[in-house]
Amino acid sequence: MGEDAKVWLVTGASSGFGRAIAEAAVAAGDTVIGTARRTEALNDLVAAYPHRVEAVSLDITDGEQIDAVAANVLARYGRVDALVNNAGRTQVGAFEETTDQELRDLFELHVFGPARLTRALLPQMREQGTGAIVNISSVGGQLSFAGFSAYSATKAALEQLSEGLADEVAPFGIKVLIVEPGAFRTNLFGKGAAYFSEENPAYAEKVGATRQMVQGGDGSQPGDPAKAATAILLALDADKTPLRLALGSDAVDSLTAHLHSVQAGLTEWEEVSRGTDLDTN
Repeated sequence: MGEDAKVWLVTGASSGFGRAIAEAAVAAGDTVIGTARRTEALNDLVAAYPHRVEAVSLDITDGEQIDAVAANVLARYGRVDALVNNAGRTQVGAFEETTDQELRDLFELHVFGPARLTRALLPQMREQGTGAIVNISSVGGQLSFAGFSAYSATKAALEQLSEGLADEVAPFGIKVLIVEPGAFRTNLFGKGAAYFSEENPAYAEKVGATRQMVQGGDGSQPGDPAKAATAILLALDADKTPLRLALGSDAVDSLTAHLHSVQAGLTEWEEVSRGTDLDTN
């Protein structure tokens, strides 16, 4: 490993964004520890780069396993320069359809797991005075619509944790990047990859359209994961890494429309909002 080579720890590295980021990092001359529930999907990458790619089994919802993997990686490599919290899945269901257990499970996967892994690596990053934490969110981290209430809730939580974290660790030379992809040709919409709550007929029309979009959308998404990985590495290498990086024209369009909507609502109710201050006259 060269002096300038980085050590990456990428969760959910077997496919999608995780796989694309792992490939881009290796192409840049770096070392990648890729985690997955089933590591066989990384066999080809390990075979191609046996000295720079390692596959490690990890269930990101298993806290003790997270701690063990983090400790083992630090013991053997001495550091992690970039952590990519990517493991996740799509979940579709109306708010009322979503059970308490389904909601808790999704928060374990998208929030509590990444938070624990990040905390396990932060002390080492602080000590070395450099590092990067990349949290893969979604446009759903800033907006939501019928069928995605639970999914968007987890991504919004991840984003706010990330924004506060970014402010806290900037003095230590650590970057935090929130990635907000639109629709990309990953396996999120693939057969067996997306999770659907049990249907309530009352929401057949409203949430049904979202279910159909997810069920029939695999393979037609406009985003290219390889180009997304290149953009992420570019943002991390920039002198001023952005806090948020939208990926895909659809992401830029939907986030822009959402921000305009938020601004319009704020302006419409500004007088009422300001009128709740204490009268100091």
